[in-house]
Amino acid sequence: MSVVLSTAPLSISDRADFWQDAVSRTFVPLDVDLHEDEPATATIVTRRVGFMQVSTVTAGPQTVARNPRMIARDGKETVTLTLMHRGIAERSQDGRDAIVNPGQFSLSDSRRPFNKVLRQAFSLTSFHFPRSALGVSDLELQAVTATPYGEDEPFSALLAGHLKRLDGSADSVAPTQADRLAAVTCDLLACLIQERHGRMTPQEPAAMQAMLLRIKEYIVRNLANPDLSLVEIASAHQLSLRYLHKLFETEGVTAARWIQQQRLERCRKELARTTSHAPTVAMVAHSWGFASASHFSRVFRITYGLSPREYQATARRHSR
Repeated sequence: MSVVLSTAPLSISDRADFWQDAVSRTFVPLDVDLHEDEPATATIVTRRVGFMQVSTVTAGPQTVARNPRMIARDGKETVTLTLMHRGIAERSQDGRDAIVNPGQFSLSDSRRPFNKVLRQAFSLTSFHFPRSALGVSDLELQAVTATPYGEDEPFSALLAGHLKRLDGSADSVAPTQADRLAAVTCDLLACLIQERHGRMTPQEPAAMQAMLLRIKEYIVRNLANPDLSLVEIASAHQLSLRYLHKLFETEGVTAARWIQQQRLERCRKELARTTSHAPTVAMVAHSWGFASASHFSRVFRITYGLSPREYQATARRHSR
């Protein structure tokens, strides 16, 4: 269900204060300075996709800033990915300045000051999620804020295409698939961040790195399929099994082990959720592609040191 905030019903004199409050409540506390003496109509349409918030903003020229006082006051740890549709954004954070054009996206981290100047009417979509969902280091994240990403490189083009499709279908995502889709988005973004920070093997040709990222995206999208096999993955990308194994050797892990790690991590996150109706271990295992609940329990204990039930019970106790 969408939540719409609009200045359309308000008088010209009331729009600035309303917009300041609307922007801060939708994202994080921000200073908003409108560049128009008579502010044009502005709207924010917000949808939830699992733990991710998707907000489309259409407004007139303005400057948006987050300062140390606001950071100290609210302490929110969120990351916002902003995809520009119309207009140009001038972004600043972590000592960098960037121009973000339509079709490009950029990142900001709520834990440090940032500034965004929009000198003309604009339209954008922001994907807003908890910092903890990314699973990247602070150093990696700081290296990629206030940087424009578009479709001129394989990695960012892959994510840009995913974001555009998600933006167009956010309203129709089934609740049962929402968290999974949010997790896939975070995983793809984490891959981009880590690649840009140089975590992927620098000696490998760019084509191999691009292929590996496409394969990872395919795997993440199909984790719930218990019949997902290395033969299918190789065939879908017109590769030999031998070449598929060679690609994952650059990661220091086998393809099968990487798939198992992804499934285990998603199961762990799902077991840790403190909802009123906690899913059973078998339900969690099957929802992420484990054909056998007993096999899942065995590898979960080996990986995390607790059985799935013990882990789930511990998470619920900590929550209370």
